[in-house]
Amino acid sequence: MSIRFVPFIQLDGRAKEAIELYVEALGAEVTFSQTFGAGPGASAAMPEELKNRIAHSELKIGDAQLMVADSEPGKSPREGDLLTVCITTPDAEQATRMYNALREDGEVITPLGAFHFSPAYGVVKDKFGVTFQCFTSRRRD
Repeated sequence: MSIRFVPFIQLDGRAKEAIELYVEALGAEVTFSQTFGAGPGASAAMPEELKNRIAHSELKIGDAQLMVADSEPGKSPREGDLLTVCITTPDAEQATRMYNALREDGEVITPLGAFHFSPAYGVVKDKFGVTFQCFTSRRRD
């Protein structure tokens, strides 16, 4: 079973700018990018500022992967949370075990649950103050 640890950068409305820099400076290739406005929860009532923000992107730099996204307006990442670690696994049970172990004496930021992009996803800050995203991919690696 494959587990990957991927750096995840979360910015406050500057993800597109950061992606452009990483493409130019690091030779990154954008393999996926989606705005909040293009996602399944988008609606006409969604504020224009949110529609244009990056909900999720994946960049390939050599053999490495980097994820970059924006926060929602008014929900800026807390200090120390601009860079998190996304633990990616194809097994929801494994993601659940890791999430539960990391939350022990830590802080739940996003309860583990099913989302349109993952059968099991949650965000937790461990007892050392390190933020992890536990993500179950829909594909088998």
